[in-house]
Amino acid sequence: MSLSETDFDYVRTLVKERSAIVLEPSKTYLVDSRLTPIVRKLNLGSISDLVARMRSERFGEVHRTVIEAMTTNETSFFRDVHPFEAFRTKIVPELMAARASERALTIWCGACSSGQEPYTIAMLLRDSFPELGNWRVQILATDLSTEILDRAKRGVFSQLEVNRGLPAAMLVRHFTRQGLEWQVSEALRNMITFRELNLIEAWPGMPRVDVVFMRNVLIYFDIPTKKDILAKVRQLMRPDGYLFLGGAETTMNLDDAFERVQLDKTGCYRLREAAERRPGYATA
Repeated sequence: MSLSETDFDYVRTLVKERSAIVLEPSKTYLVDSRLTPIVRKLNLGSISDLVARMRSERFGEVHRTVIEAMTTNETSFFRDVHPFEAFRTKIVPELMAARASERALTIWCGACSSGQEPYTIAMLLRDSFPELGNWRVQILATDLSTEILDRAKRGVFSQLEVNRGLPAAMLVRHFTRQGLEWQVSEALRNMITFRELNLIEAWPGMPRVDVVFMRNVLIYFDIPTKKDILAKVRQLMRPDGYLFLGGAETTMNLDDAFERVQLDKTGCYRLREAAERRPGYATA
């Protein structure tokens, strides 16, 4: 289906206002390909008909469906590997020592998509730190899309998805085959709280967090939105907490309160005062 310039501008403005995702003019093909299934599902004749319907109605389910269709849900188990290795070998042991008296840890996956990242974290904690069974461990996973959150909660993945990064031993230990798909164990599902959250809106009820995984999210936003999100992350993080961003993302020139620290083969971010107090970590 062809997408007119006027219709593209409407969709681009809607997505920017409601999600802060920036659709460049070169992305008309992406909008066309992602809106076409919605047009067919609603039994409409064209994308123009879809846009006309949205223009004529108050913001509602159709608008949300279009916005969710524009979000990118590319993810995999143990994506990029090294952040999870640093989390297991350095960060969790350090935080366990620091939290020994309160015996509580909170980890937040912002933009969790279909759930591979929080389930990866849950597997690492369960396999490597059995002593955490007596702690209050909260893994909070949030996303803008209610549809993708429903899928993440179910914890059902295709053979292709489990083949992408998931070690065979973990597949056998934590999943059950259901026909051509794999179901995450109930024990892992119970470790995670999935919740709808739009990063550009208010974050009501969010707890203080020890580790934030917000990887490959900021790249979709403009600079003012990135600054706003990082400022809100900073307010949630415990003083000695950690922030993981994607490999192409940085806090540099966005929020000077963060300092990048190198942990073996990966980098992450700490609040500047905490990083400077840790001579064992190299800053970059």
